[in-house]
Amino acid sequence: MSQQFTEVDKLAISTIRLLSVDQVAAANSGHPGAPLGLAPAAHIIWKQMKLNPSHPEWVNRDRFVLSNGHACALLYSMLHLSGYDLSIEDLKSFRQLGSKCPGHPEYELPGVEVTTGPLGQGISNAVGLAIAQANFAATYNKPDYTLSDSYTFAFLGDGCLQEGVSSEASSLAGHLKLGNLIALYDDNQITIDGDTNVSFTEDVEKRYEAYGWEVLHVANGNEDLAAIAQAISQAKQSKDKPTLIKMTTTIGFGSLQAGTHSVHGAALKPDDVKQLKTKFGFNPDQSFVVPQEVYDLYNTQIIQPGVQQFNEWNQVLEKYSEKYPDLGAEIKRRVAGELPQDWAKALPRYTPQDSAVATRKLSEIVLQNIQSLLPEMIGGSADLTSSNLTRWKEAVDFQPPSSGLGDYAGRYIRYGVREHGMAAIMNGISAFGANYKAYGGTFLNFVSYASGAVRLAALSGHPVIYVATHDSIGLGEDGPTHQPIETLAHFRALPNMQVWRPADGNEVSAAYHVALTNKHTPAIIALSRQNLPQLEGSSVENAVKGGYVLQEVENADITLVSTGSELSITVDAAKKLAESNIKARIVSLPDFHTFDQQSEEYQLAVFPDGVPVMSIEVLATSGWAKYAHESFGLDRFGASGKAPEVYKSLEFTPEGIATRAEKTIAFYKDKQVISPLHKPF
Repeated sequence: MSQQFTEVDKLAISTIRLLSVDQVAAANSGHPGAPLGLAPAAHIIWKQMKLNPSHPEWVNRDRFVLSNGHACALLYSMLHLSGYDLSIEDLKSFRQLGSKCPGHPEYELPGVEVTTGPLGQGISNAVGLAIAQANFAATYNKPDYTLSDSYTFAFLGDGCLQEGVSSEASSLAGHLKLGNLIALYDDNQITIDGDTNVSFTEDVEKRYEAYGWEVLHVANGNEDLAAIAQAISQAKQSKDKPTLIKMTTTIGFGSLQAGTHSVHGAALKPDDVKQLKTKFGFNPDQSFVVPQEVYDLYNTQIIQPGVQQFNEWNQVLEKYSEKYPDLGAEIKRRVAGELPQDWAKALPRYTPQDSAVATRKLSEIVLQNIQSLLPEMIGGSADLTSSNLTRWKEAVDFQPPSSGLGDYAGRYIRYGVREHGMAAIMNGISAFGANYKAYGGTFLNFVSYASGAVRLAALSGHPVIYVATHDSIGLGEDGPTHQPIETLAHFRALPNMQVWRPADGNEVSAAYHVALTNKHTPAIIALSRQNLPQLEGSSVENAVKGGYVLQEVENADITLVSTGSELSITVDAAKKLAESNIKARIVSLPDFHTFDQQSEEYQLAVFPDGVPVMSIEVLATSGWAKYAHESFGLDRFGASGKAPEVYKSLEFTPEGIATRAEKTIAFYKDKQVISPLHKPF
C-alpha cells in the first residue's frame, strides 16, 4: 500500500527538524545532527502507528524506541505533535533541571517506551518488546478476535550497532523470527570520533542477514519519502523475520556543518540555525514554530485514527470477554497491573525439620509452584538452565512455531550465552506492559556482564528478576574466575535495586514475594550451589521485611548479622560462643533495600544501641558499615577447591567467626556503642 505525500507532509518534516534544532539551541546543549537526518523517517512511521496519547499505556499500541537516545529532541518533537502531554513550553525547557525533556529519553514520560542513551540498549529493549507482543498475541488472540497485532519500531545508529549488547539481542531476534520488529539504521557514517571509516567498516547488512533478518536499503533517507514508506510496508509483510532498514542519511541535513561530526553533539551556531530556517521556508527570527496545518495533519491522520482504533479495540475486548470470560478477566487484571488474588499462598514454607537444600533448588520449587497461577511470568536462562534451575517441568519454550522447538505462547526463553542481551531484553518485556514479570538466570558473577542493563532496570523501574545462582566461594572448584566477590556490593550500591541473598527456603519464598509484588523495583536473587539447612527462627513473614532477628537473647554481648550460606555457619558460631558464656544475637539481612524501607523503630529494634554489630559474608565488606561496626568478609579473590575446604582455608567457619566476635566484643568493651543506623540526617 503506497502512501501519498503532500506539501503539508514536507512542511511537517521541516517542522520536526526545526523544533529539534530549536530545543538544542535553547539549551545550548544536545545533539541536533541525527534529528535533521531522521525527521522524514520519524514522520512516516508515526503516520502509521497505532497510538492514543490520552491512553499511552494501551496494550495494543505500536511501540517506538529511539535507541540512539542522544537524538531525543526528535522524539520530543514527535510526542508534542502527536498530542502527548508535552507542550511547546516543555520543549523550550529541554535539558533543564526538572524538565519533562531530559537529555536522554526517560521511561516515566508518557510516550517514551524505554529509557535510552547508553548505546545498544534501546534496540535490545525493542527485541524484548517484540517478544512480549508475540507472546501476548499467541496467548490471547483467537481466530475470531485479534487483541494484539502491534509492531515495535526502533531507530538505531552506528554506535548502537557497535555495542556488543545489540549483537546479542539482534542475533536472538533473528533466531526467534520476530516479524513484528522493524529497525531503521541511521547510516550517516559519523560517530563522535569522526567518520566511521576510522573504526567501523564492517558490512552491517551482511551481518544482519546472517542473523536471519530481512535487510532493506533506502539510498536517500533525507528526502525520498516514497522509498522510506515502501521499505516499511515491505518490512510489515515479513512475518517470519525482523527487518533492518539501512537508511543512508546526512547527519545535520541542511546545516552548514552537514555530514561532519561537528554537528553530532553541539548546538548549531546562530547563523547556521537562521540559514536552516530560511532554507526550509520558515521565519529565521522565530523559534518553536508549528504551523497550524501541521497540527491539523497530525490530528486528522494520527491522533483521531488512534483514538478510534483504541475505542474499537475496547469494544473487541468486551465481546471477547463475553465469549471467553476467564481469559477476558485475566487480560483486564494484567492490564490493570494486578496479580491474582491469593497467588502467594503457593509459596512454599519450611521448618527446621525439613532437609537441607541449595537455595537455587528452592528457587526452582518456587517457580514450579507459582507458574500456573501467574501467566504473566516469563523467564529463561543464559544457557545455564540446568545450573540456574529456572525452568519448570511443564514449561513450553518461547520459539517460532516453525522450529518445532516450542511456540510463541511458550514462557521459557532460551537466551543462549548472552547475559547482557538477556537483561536488556527483560527490560523490554517488562516495558511492554500487561504486567509481564520477566526473570532471567545466570551465575551471579556474570550479572556483572549485564550491569549496563541492570542499571537501566533500576533507573527505569522495571521490576525484572535476576535469578543469580552460584553466589559465592561455595561454588568451589570453578575458582576465582567464577566466584563473585564484589558483585553484590556493586549492585547494593544501585538506587532502587533489591539484592536478595536468602539463607533458606522461607527467605527464598520471601524474596520472590517481594520481587513479584513490587511494581517499580528490580531484584537480584543470589542463590547458593551448596545445600543449606532450614533455620530455626526464619519465616516468610519476617524475611519480607528484608532483615529480622533470627535468634534473640537477653543482655547480648554482640549482634552477628549475616546473609545466605554464612547464616547457618553464624548460628553454629553463636553456639560455640555460648560455650564460653558469650551471648550473641543473630540477625538475618537478606536484602538491604527492603530493610531500608522499614520504619526507623523497626530497624533500631533489629540493630539496637548498646550492642556491637559484626557482619559475616564471604563477599566484599564494602557497604556493610551501614549496619555493622565490624565486618568479616572477603576483600580478596576466592580460590579453586572443594567448597568446604575453601571456606575452611579462609576461616569462614564457626571457629573463625567466634574468634572475630570475641575480638569485637573486647574492642568495644567499656565503650559507648551506638547503632550504626543513627544518622544526623
